[in-house]
Amino acid sequence: MNEDNKVELVYNSQNNQELGENYNLWAKDYERELEEKYGYLAPLPAIELLVKYVPKPAKILDAGAGTGLIGELLNQRGYNNIEGIDLSLGMLEEARSKNVYNGLYQMVLGESLDFATDSFDAIISVGTFTYNHAPSNSFDELIRITKPSGYIIFILRLDFYEQSDFKAKMSALEEFGKWKLVEISEASKCFAKTEPDVYVKAWVYQV
Repeated sequence: MNEDNKVELVYNSQNNQELGENYNLWAKDYERELEEKYGYLAPLPAIELLVKYVPKPAKILDAGAGTGLIGELLNQRGYNNIEGIDLSLGMLEEARSKNVYNGLYQMVLGESLDFATDSFDAIISVGTFTYNHAPSNSFDELIRITKPSGYIIFILRLDFYEQSDFKAKMSALEEFGKWKLVEISEASKCFAKTEPDVYVKAWVYQV
């Protein structure tokens, strides 16, 4: 595997510890490389849908906050009641330097989250549900900490969606009445400069 391809490196992580370590190594250069090397576009459909459904004073969780890219984009749109979680302390350190979060915490999606039930009006997650990252059972805890009628908005790579268990999990949660599908975005490119065949969609569910 090409060590220069950090996207491949994190996608091939064997467990959460390795994933966190790989992101720690990448943290300082993460945003610059995503922009310069890859032309990262994935957050845009999720941001647009959040703005469409979620009012400005809402309390929002950025689940898988990374370096704070999403918090920064939301802050530019007038949202300033944002908290974030990530498994990588290196990434959280970068996010903290942006001064757009009310709180940042090291937590692991797929495990119990240290938030009270019904804590957030909305949750956004970008770049988190993909190869060897957070599992589909992460949704159970995200639903628990979202207020009734609150929104969970997330991005999935379409190639990953088609071959993972996410489609089945998302449908099962709807069948059990845990959430309902509100909108799915059009397919859009994940990277402007590389991997032209990688597309993403954003999903909006209401709890």
